[in-house]
Amino acid sequence: MTHSSRAGDRVTPLHHLVEGPTDAPVVVLSGSLGADLTMWDAQASALAERFRVVRYDHPGHGGSPSRPGPYALDDLGAEVFALHDHLGLERTHWVGLSLGGMVGMWLAAHAPERIDRLTLVCTSAQLGPPEDWTERAAAARRDGTGALAEATVERWLTPEFAEAHPDVADRMKGMVASTDDEGYAGCAEAIRDMDLLPVLGQVRAPTLVIAGLQDPSTPPDHAVHIAAGIPGARIAVLDSARHVPTVERPEAVTELLREHLDGYAPSV
Repeated sequence: MTHSSRAGDRVTPLHHLVEGPTDAPVVVLSGSLGADLTMWDAQASALAERFRVVRYDHPGHGGSPSRPGPYALDDLGAEVFALHDHLGLERTHWVGLSLGGMVGMWLAAHAPERIDRLTLVCTSAQLGPPEDWTERAAAARRDGTGALAEATVERWLTPEFAEAHPDVADRMKGMVASTDDEGYAGCAEAIRDMDLLPVLGQVRAPTLVIAGLQDPSTPPDHAVHIAAGIPGARIAVLDSARHVPTVERPEAVTELLREHLDGYAPSV
């Protein structure tokens, strides 16, 4: 299913899936740069037993068409609010990984009345240096996302996991390679221009920040900076995990989500 939502004067159809009981509390799952909504398969199937689960693709990712970049974080956030309105969602829990976590922080800071509980996975409130993201965007436009796939998945998964599960690693490389070049580049430029540190204090949602101990993209110190800025935020660090623990440590992530969404303190 797609829904046309407006960010500024640009319209993007956001591909999304809705699962679980229609009268249950709603959880939105938002993924990383270069990934589609299947990165949440393990968590969505488990959470849909008790929650209405909404997954969506960023512009140019998965089933969502691209639009000309660069994008800004407030564009991505406005599109999500339009999707919320389309689905009749006044207030939701938010679970975001990497770029999805950045969108979640923006939403929770700018419309705190719409975000109930916030979970931020392997993400950052400011992720420089800017020239790295300018080059990443240029590489996507010049060489295509297929040229970025192997290095991306090396950051996503530990070598041990990738060696033990080559089918999973190959599937994730295909996920990156299938991302639209312009959509990837535009989202990379949104990350480049992002600085959420000044607005973290506006977040009122009970927040859990999950980090991967071996994550080279957003190491645990990024989680520490986020938690220091959001009142009452908690941190959980997962060992044997790089940037996408939803795939590498699915049971641990799902358990943390259940505990946080039920209002309990994390056990990891």
